[in-house]
Amino acid sequence: MNMRTIKFLALITLFIGCNNKPNLIPQEDRIVKIPRFNSENAFTHIQKQIHFGPRRMNSDAHENCKNWLLDKLTEYNFSTEFQDFEVKAYSGELLKGTNIHGIYNKDVKERVILCAHYDTRHIADKDTINIDIPIDGADDGASGVAVILEIARLINESNLPMGVDIVFFDAEDHGSDKPNQDYTWGLGSQYWAKKLSKDYKYKYGILLDMVGSKNATFRKEGFSMQSAEKIVNQIWNLAKNMGKEKYFVNKPIGFITDDHRFVIEQTRTPMVDIINVQSTGKFGNYHHKHSDNIGIIDKTTLEAVGQVVIAQIFRESNKQNE
Repeated sequence: MNMRTIKFLALITLFIGCNNKPNLIPQEDRIVKIPRFNSENAFTHIQKQIHFGPRRMNSDAHENCKNWLLDKLTEYNFSTEFQDFEVKAYSGELLKGTNIHGIYNKDVKERVILCAHYDTRHIADKDTINIDIPIDGADDGASGVAVILEIARLINESNLPMGVDIVFFDAEDHGSDKPNQDYTWGLGSQYWAKKLSKDYKYKYGILLDMVGSKNATFRKEGFSMQSAEKIVNQIWNLAKNMGKEKYFVNKPIGFITDDHRFVIEQTRTPMVDIINVQSTGKFGNYHHKHSDNIGIIDKTTLEAVGQVVIAQIFRESNKQNE
């Protein structure tokens, strides 16, 4: 049997596996105590990502970060899959991307999904200096990834009975700010959502984007309210009961094109976007600038978001959400 034959058989096996309906079982009926989110760990995960350098597409830093994320998910006992893809950017550049998928309790029927993007903006187009140089992306990219990694650690440590999927999307931030260019953004999530098996269902998903800066505020986003109003209200009410209403502001904002939009459109999965938007309706003043660096990260913001999300997930597993 030569190498070409082996590869051919492997592809057949992969094809059959992807098209078999999963044989899922109900989760174990067991109450799990909600753990304490460790913002120091999340902060360290941000530092690690920045240490690689800007994670712009087609770069060594991007590749190194991808491999590290796979290693971290494996460390936390998530089985891992990666989804390579090629897409053409608005600029005409061919982007080679990878979506990273971590799966916990893969045989359990009841599942939620947590998402963030790990790539960073390829230009600092809102800055006044070094516009053509990619940014650190401490908040826009690294913060959501960091919070989810700490949640993954706690899920494993607590032996959560519910199923949890984690997806780190690629090619989110390589879009055009010109009018009517919504679908130049979230290229990785668009690809992932189109390829998701129709037999694989989630109760809902939570997307984290820009969740680590000082004075961050998270309002109820439009697509989230359309697809998952009940879950949005659960999370914001939970935040209020936990004393985090300074961050989770009980007010609506407009519709934001983010990875969750494409998952909703392609899979009809209810999705909640937790994203920092100011009262003006704009992102932070560091957005797509070189000032999006480690200096803007606030551990109390990381703790607020992480503790609320981990409480929501564990309450869901415990069947305590209304």
